[in-house]
Amino acid sequence: MVTQPPALHAQNVVAELKKAGVTHVVWLPDSESNFMYAAMQQEQALTLVPVCREGEAMAVAAGLIMGGTKPVVLIQNTGFLESGDSIRGICIDLKIPVVLMIGYRGFEKEKPMTDTAGIFLEPALKMYGIPYSVVEEDRDLHRISAAVRETQQPPHTVAILVAREYATP
Repeated sequence: MVTQPPALHAQNVVAELKKAGVTHVVWLPDSESNFMYAAMQQEQALTLVPVCREGEAMAVAAGLIMGGTKPVVLIQNTGFLESGDSIRGICIDLKIPVVLMIGYRGFEKEKPMTDTAGIFLEPALKMYGIPYSVVEEDRDLHRISAAVRETQQPPHTVAILVAREYATP
């Protein structure tokens, strides 16, 4: 019997977002999320809201929440680090109930990380007091719905660290 290596399929991520009641994905397009982009475009229940800088994503998500929708923010860890003041001033100070899906560039499960973007991510989340979970493969996707629920009581920001590039079937 041949076993398939673990994978994180973009279509399954989109299905989990839909299951969690997510209505909008605020994101900054990047080279690692092209399969995810294609899967999100095919799902009419999700509205894609592109931004020019990651820091803008927090304000856009806050506005969407105040308008009665349920967005997630999809960015890379370098963008999370770059948007620190927006995270502090909007997500934390205003207690915005949003999930940040952060690409965990540099993540190495079995060996030490050498990419500082990966090295600094979890300490930065801890510094901000943002709880997080790691999603490495399809069997971890339930953590997305759990994170969406967790944002509600009391309202706060939660992160999902996406530790693998999105795949297609």
